[in-house]
Amino acid sequence: MTRAVAGVPPILLGLVALWFAADLDFGSLTNPGPGLWPVVVSVVLVAAGIAIIVEARPDTEGFTRGAITVVIAAVSLGVYAYLFELTGFEIPTILLLALWLKAFGQESWLVTGIVSVVATAAAYALFILGLRVPLPHLFVI
Repeated sequence: MTRAVAGVPPILLGLVALWFAADLDFGSLTNPGPGLWPVVVSVVLVAAGIAIIVEARPDTEGFTRGAITVVIAAVSLGVYAYLFELTGFEIPTILLLALWLKAFGQESWLVTGIVSVVATAAAYALFILGLRVPLPHLFVI
């Protein structure tokens, strides 16, 4: 039963992504369009889900309370992506790092605050200032 439960999410995610990618131009292998990689990744996800269901051993470890950590991490990444577009790079990045450091890493508030701010500033300096990646951001330096 655990195999079926573990294999269904990648299959569903792959099918939904494939449905969205169907509207994009696939192009060709020599001249790829914007839909090529979404289709490839979607097919790989579906294949991986099927492989999980078919090939997993019966003695596979079942879901435990620790599985909630994975769910929280995945949901927090979704919220991060939403807030990233809404507010820019800085605030969601600090919040995500703080959540992960405090909740998952069980760091002190001091370490959580310092690492979250310093890591966000370093990423800002690297990607926005250094590499000039056009990320949405609040602060203009």
